[in-house]
Amino acid sequence: MKLIVGLGNPGLQYDGTRHNIGFEALDKLADIHHISVNRSKFKALVGEGTIGGEKVVLMKPQTYMNLSGEAIAACKSWYKLENEDIIIMYDDTSLGIGDIRIRKNGSSGGHNGIKSIIAHLSTEVFPRIKIGVGQKPNGWDLGDYVLGKFTDDDKKVLDPRLKVVCEAVETMLKKDVDTAMNNYNGKTRR
Repeated sequence: MKLIVGLGNPGLQYDGTRHNIGFEALDKLADIHHISVNRSKFKALVGEGTIGGEKVVLMKPQTYMNLSGEAIAACKSWYKLENEDIIIMYDDTSLGIGDIRIRKNGSSGGHNGIKSIIAHLSTEVFPRIKIGVGQKPNGWDLGDYVLGKFTDDDKKVLDPRLKVVCEAVETMLKKDVDTAMNNYNGKTRR
């Protein structure tokens, strides 16, 4: 069993914001694999299915970004998962729009959702896919930037890139994280 998590904030006011790109990626993955993510469990919306021959739980925490670790830790405990069985997808302001970077572990990089996960899992070792939302313009507050909406031009770039994120997840499941890193890291928009 693998747990695949898209980070974001619940509520209509957050739809289409940069901070919710993890939710959007998870929705795309769920659509491609015909998995309904609509059950309320672990302070999250979840759905179960199969991707690449692996049983998966797809999760959208409903705790708000800064408390994402609560939902993930509860699910990890219930299914008796290892940290390596958890894949997190989330926004990154150091990457260009739609660029992705896969890591096996690492610090939070200042991302509050990742800080919460590290605190609740007591480790920095879990695979993650960072999805670029563009760099914050000079003079902007980071919170205002990540809670801002994507432009129409950004959306045109992101839609095909979210399909690439889904391919990366499938590679992580069918093969391993190293293969996904080799195939997708350093590759900018196609």
